[in-house]
Amino acid sequence: MTQPRQTTPTPWWDRARHADRRPLLLARARIQGALRNFFFDQGFTEVDPAALQISPGNETHLHAFGTDAIGNDGLSRRMYLHTSPEFAMKKLLAAGETRIHAFAHVWRNRERGALHSPEFTMLEWYRTGESYEVLMQDCVAFARLAAKACQSPSLRHRDVTCDPFANPQRISVVEAFARYADIDLASTLDASGTPDPAALARQMEAKGLRRAPGDGWSDMFSRILGDRVEAHLGHGQITILDRYPICEAALARPCPDDPRFAERFEVYACGVELANGFGELTNPDEQRRRFMAEMAEKQRLYAETYPIDEDFLAALSQMPAASGIAMGFDRLVMLATGAPRIDDVIWVPVG
Repeated sequence: MTQPRQTTPTPWWDRARHADRRPLLLARARIQGALRNFFFDQGFTEVDPAALQISPGNETHLHAFGTDAIGNDGLSRRMYLHTSPEFAMKKLLAAGETRIHAFAHVWRNRERGALHSPEFTMLEWYRTGESYEVLMQDCVAFARLAAKACQSPSLRHRDVTCDPFANPQRISVVEAFARYADIDLASTLDASGTPDPAALARQMEAKGLRRAPGDGWSDMFSRILGDRVEAHLGHGQITILDRYPICEAALARPCPDDPRFAERFEVYACGVELANGFGELTNPDEQRRRFMAEMAEKQRLYAETYPIDEDFLAALSQMPAASGIAMGFDRLVMLATGAPRIDDVIWVPVG
């Protein structure tokens, strides 16, 4: 019996394929130019954080690329490509910068798919002395600028559209879980925000939601968010998913009216997460405690940990009150152009 012939995908540098992708890449450049003009008009300074860091970040489910930096003495030192420019940019805030932004290449291991690339461009920006709600306005403005740059009335992913010019929807995580998963999330948190895994497990079992043996509260939270909630967000209008449980916001300060929740939000369009923003935590002792808890969970799940950047914690004590956010720039371009895969809008995709 004749076996079917295996076809080799056309490389991105093939002339015909590049010609097909080029309009998307030129749109990317127009969008980036429009956003840079926005930042210039708002008095921001563009910075260029180094990618090689002592710590790539201390969140449980972020996986980094590590390398050995060899000094002139021949000795090696373990370092990492950053998963976000956050630590470096907050050090700049401690140094006296007040409004900064960066289009930073970042690297995340164990991530590859239509919406994920191991190397991608993160747009990150910070405002000192301003509410995290201002960042929500920034995100809506950027979605509109991207659509205008592509002369498109809407953002699009697969068969879902979103009108960036419509008023955005703002909904809390608790409200979203109740609406789309029929889960009472607040009842699984005590007065300080400490989660009760058994309480959430009982609700999942009652609703017939899948969970794996050994799932902690955070694992179950992520499953519900991914399986039942995210797909509903950003249909027809941008959705701002606000007030995350404090245990799901390692770098955010608590909400002043309820310590169970944090000043953390995510922005969705067409069911796709675009941005993740915070009212920034500036207490180094609390930040250390949270990092250690995250690394303990990482050790439990993945049998590895990353070092804590002591300079970052020292800088926090001098950092002014600020709000900061990271946006997946390639994803914004995808939605503005209607491209089906992230590799379609990256000039040189990872092989």
